Amino acid sequence: MSPESTRLQGRTALVTGSTGGLGVAIAKALAAEGARVIVTGRNKVRGDAVVADIRSAGGGADFVAADLGAGEDEIRRLATAAGDVDILVNNAGVWSSPEPTANITEATLLESYRANVVGPFLLTGALAPAMVARGRGAVVNIGSITGLIGGDKSALYNSTKAAVHSLTKSWAAEYGPAGVRVNAVAPGPIATERAAEAADHVAPVLARIPSRRMSTPEEVAAAVVFLAGDDAANIHGAVLSVDGGWAAV
Repeated sequence: MSPESTRLQGRTALVTGSTGGLGVAIAKALAAEGARVIVTGRNKVRGDAVVADIRSAGGGADFVAADLGAGEDEIRRLATAAGDVDILVNNAGVWSSPEPTANITEATLLESYRANVVGPFLLTGALAPAMVARGRGAVVNIGSITGLIGGDKSALYNSTKAAVHSLTKSWAAEYGPAGVRVNAVAPGPIATERAAEAADHVAPVLARIPSRRMSTPEEVAAAVVFLAGDDAANIHGAVLSVDGGWAAV
């Protein structure tokens, strides 16, 4: 590790959904700042590869397989395996392609809420009390710019991310007085593999936002690192947009 990359030295960070996409960038960014990272997701092969990359760069990481959509027992098992966590990044979730509300089945509705809301809710509830007992900790939720604005045929996904933003503020009120900071990052379109699936939907947005481009995973990860660290010591309940200016215009 380079001498300047020690802002999170001695801290353990759990990043959900960190076997692919944005989660990998977040895990690597936290490790680069000195944190020991617990990589978690459903795919052990991909998880082990992320851990190997972090270790080869001089960082510390371990993999714990978990499916946050599998229910309370699975989430408790992950929390127990993780041990003392100083930084929790609630990144795991599912993206719902735009569909009219009338086309959404109950099964799809419940699946999205289970992954995007119930999982983070239960995991935070499992880990935050220990942070409170130690008098320190940080939770960073990954929301979305879509949780701040309306969107045609996007009621399902947007509402799950609006719920994440609401939880961020409520948890800030609940845990902040005990020294645990809770904030969120609200990305706009991110240049990941998944972005190709929504290229037609995203193109009109990119044409009118100030930056005229997607964010890179590393740019979003940098915002997570900032909110997780001491530079954000008096920031509670914030939803930081990393969206190229989409929310502004």
